[in-house]
Amino acid sequence: MDTKERILQVALDLFSQKGYSAVSIRDICKLVEIKESTIYYHFQNKQDIFDTLTERFCSVSDRLIASLSNAMQNPQKKLDDSFFENVGNIYIEKFLMDSFCNSFIRALYIEQFGNDKARELYEKWMFEYPLSTQESIFSYCIKLGIIPQTDVHYLAVRYYAPIYFYFQRYLLSGKLTDEKKELFRKKAYQHIIEFMKG
Repeated sequence: MDTKERILQVALDLFSQKGYSAVSIRDICKLVEIKESTIYYHFQNKQDIFDTLTERFCSVSDRLIASLSNAMQNPQKKLDDSFFENVGNIYIEKFLMDSFCNSFIRALYIEQFGNDKARELYEKWMFEYPLSTQESIFSYCIKLGIIPQTDVHYLAVRYYAPIYFYFQRYLLSGKLTDEKKELFRKKAYQHIIEFMKG
């Protein structure tokens, strides 16, 4: 890992533990074991580091949303229980439980209370996009006659709310451990299975 990547990794770790505002360039340099002048060879300032991490996060998240949306582009595709389990798997394993995404979401969660941009990003990726994507999936199911006509927003909230609850309980508070990941995985998948039954 080169110096620039080490700076980004250390900064992300610190931001996810303390929030962006509580971390200084000096804190980052100390853990990377470089002089402060070295960091400015790679980044203009701390905001530039955060902006680089934000771009990466948004790029990963955009690809995730695209992969979920692509699943609905083929009108011949049959949406069954395995489809919804796969959608849940993509969102849970490749987003909420992904080490990079989880750390960045934690940073946003901490920072949102005093930073408008962090709050906007958090609301966008943790509420707006997940719900709108799920609404699209349910709308598509209605179009195919898989589920009856219903309020897709309400259905999306019913589907997503427990997943967010378990995410907050197990993956967003306290130290992230393998035990917490497994508890989250178990609860989230159990919810998806039960949701599809009823």
